[in-house]
Amino acid sequence: MLYTSTRDKSIKVTASQAIAQGISEEGGLFVPCELPQFSLDKINSMVSMCYIDRAKTVLKEFLTDFTEEELNYCVEGAYAQSKFSSEKIAPTVNVCGNKNILELWHGPTCAFKDMALQLLPYLMTVSAKKTADGKTIVILVATSGDTGKAALEGFKDVDHTKILVFYPVDGVSPMQKLQMTTQDGENVAVCAINGNFDDAQSAVKSIFTNNEIKKQLAEKNMMFSSANSINWGRLVPQIVYYFSTYCDMIDMGKINVGDEINVVVPTGNFGNILAGYYAKQMGLPIKTLVCASNSNNVLTDFLKTGTYDRNREFYTTTSPSMDILISSNLERLLYHMSGEDDKLVADLMSQLSQSGKYTVSDEIIKKIQTAFDAGFTDEESVAETIKTHFEEYNYLCDTHTAVAVKVYDEYVKSTGDDIPSVIDSTASPYKFSKSVLTAVLGGNTPDLDEFDMVAQLNKVTGTDVPKPLASLKDKTVRFNDVCNKEDMSHMVFKLLDL
Repeated sequence: MLYTSTRDKSIKVTASQAIAQGISEEGGLFVPCELPQFSLDKINSMVSMCYIDRAKTVLKEFLTDFTEEELNYCVEGAYAQSKFSSEKIAPTVNVCGNKNILELWHGPTCAFKDMALQLLPYLMTVSAKKTADGKTIVILVATSGDTGKAALEGFKDVDHTKILVFYPVDGVSPMQKLQMTTQDGENVAVCAINGNFDDAQSAVKSIFTNNEIKKQLAEKNMMFSSANSINWGRLVPQIVYYFSTYCDMIDMGKINVGDEINVVVPTGNFGNILAGYYAKQMGLPIKTLVCASNSNNVLTDFLKTGTYDRNREFYTTTSPSMDILISSNLERLLYHMSGEDDKLVADLMSQLSQSGKYTVSDEIIKKIQTAFDAGFTDEESVAETIKTHFEEYNYLCDTHTAVAVKVYDEYVKSTGDDIPSVIDSTASPYKFSKSVLTAVLGGNTPDLDEFDMVAQLNKVTGTDVPKPLASLKDKTVRFNDVCNKEDMSHMVFKLLDL
């Protein structure tokens, strides 16, 4: 299988080239030239498989320049049982009726990013051996909270890699910040920026495509790559868990092979829900993909109107990983939905960069709306959803999951489309203990520090505290740097000691 760029479809690269490079030279994102097709018989054959074997079944169709031994090494290393708190790796839990939750946070950093970022370092090292001629790969990451820690944990002390993570100084939860700033490993560095996630992400993209910076790195036998979902190697592992949850739904007796399901995803950068779209295009019987946003509802507006406009108020919410106004992976969807019109995509992205907005044709938005629905919810409703679901179903959601649960409930109410559905749960509630505890207590926030909040949430709800979070209490903070977004390229050189 070959990959091309959303902004220049004359480009053709292998999977390992796309993964090692991260982003195309002209700034486009790599996408598969064609998608493999999975028959219902093939999907049914995956029901009896464990997660590792389901992952191999899907990934071998995309990573065709990996040998069977290389793929086994990558997948078995990434999803080793010792790294996950659930035997199923990504279990599906029935909450009530047709409402099911896919728990994607049982990995070492307690967020869904582990599902991809435990695998990406393996994919990257194998890809680098094939394509990068022994260069040291510098992983440059902008994070809204969860990607940073998951990438740091995945890449720590991996040979021939260095990883630099930038996060918005006031845009992550205290637990997310502590996870990053206490990270161990000899090849890692972390820096806060004065700004929001979009500022960090835009600066990272500009550094990636800066020829002078790339030249300086090349002189030191280094090259940039990405662990954000702009990297195909971050996105492709996420396709796996949609096939896996469908198989689990069959195994649970919730559906029969061939039955359609709906999928609801709390969405910021559009990667997680895009992976669901790819699964649908490959033959997984998904009827509607429901895009759930918080108060930063730029995606909801686009999916309803066809106009993407980031020129709006930015809200800092209790679901910080979704506090995003520039959703990078939407570019991939626009490429597919426009009939692979790379010139149009390049023009739309130029408009977004220059004016902060663009509008697609009626034909394109109508095509998108055949696969997607969208909704958003405010902070008050998020808190109320956490409280009611714990009281009524004894199920404790984090803030991001609660956004999706509320949007799903509203979707069913407005459409009557109550077929079996899966809601992505993207983080442990203990990563956002203050917000979750306040919600459970009906708005009363105890005067406690972060770890006392964790203990109190455990006491009030009786739910387990994930060991990786509990162990942070006694770790030493290693990284205190803060810079302005204009100075990020200088900080890159400082952190690399160049």
